[in-house]
Amino acid sequence: MMFSKDALQTATAFVHTRMTPTPQYAWPTLQARTGAQVWVKHENHTPTGAFKVRGALTFMDWLVRTQPKTPGIVTATRGNHGQGQAMAATANGLRALVYVPLGNSVEKNAAMRAFGAELIEFGDDFDAAREEAFRVAAAEGLTIVPPFHPELVRGVATYGFELLTAVPDLDTIYVPIGCGSGICGVIAARDALGLATNVVGVVADGAQTAMLSAQSGRLIETETAYTFADGMAVRVPVAEAFEIYAKGAERFVSVSDDAIAEAVRIYYTDTHNLAEGAGAAPLAALMQDKDRMAGRKVGVILCGGNIDTGWMQTILAGDTPVI
Repeated sequence: MMFSKDALQTATAFVHTRMTPTPQYAWPTLQARTGAQVWVKHENHTPTGAFKVRGALTFMDWLVRTQPKTPGIVTATRGNHGQGQAMAATANGLRALVYVPLGNSVEKNAAMRAFGAELIEFGDDFDAAREEAFRVAAAEGLTIVPPFHPELVRGVATYGFELLTAVPDLDTIYVPIGCGSGICGVIAARDALGLATNVVGVVADGAQTAMLSAQSGRLIETETAYTFADGMAVRVPVAEAFEIYAKGAERFVSVSDDAIAEAVRIYYTDTHNLAEGAGAAPLAALMQDKDRMAGRKVGVILCGGNIDTGWMQTILAGDTPVI
């Protein structure tokens, strides 16, 4: 077990001093479409529009207590992690240096700057930006915020704790995987609460590193990570996360960008919520599994709603964004 129930209760209480809990709703329109009772965890309703802020809050609280002389942090992101880190770091008077790949989301970049990030574009993808962030952290004496850290996961796990405390009898929860903090947080919450809920990891067809690694029992990098679901566009698996999700997830599902785009449309038409690609991927996976899940009570994590306007226009016009 990664965290005790008491540890997650404490983390949840702390997070709630900085943000309100996000809702979980069972949408009848989604039930009509899938045949399952579908509970959506609305992490698109956090102060940054995505779940990552939870981990930023607990990580930064830990950092200022254990390393009070640090001048600031440096990290890499496709957007949501960076928004949370910038918000939490600047609230504590710290510098927030954030690396993103070239061509990153314009609107996520603008949001990170608004939260106080010093933003630097570097490299062709997230993993190249991550390598540069680690190098600069060592060179400039800043604290590196890695994609996966126990204090990040402790905060991220609070959304799973909220969901499974509110709806403890879920049969299955579908969770998207990028670097893995989200799925590990759900697994941690399930285990801390002693529940039997199955956890299904969702990857994009063009970014399957987590699924390939889990299914083979060893870390497998992919040469590319092509998907408009930028929160899932990772080609190098994170070893610490792999150790948890490879054992803790029941299975893994891969979905196409066309299926993800369709799920974005469904969220808009059925619930009038915006879902970014990674946020819609769990619903896409449930749609793919709907015969298997018919009649069951299922959770889907809408992990964020930070989708660029142009991509949303493309999707609502019936097309799929091309990167």
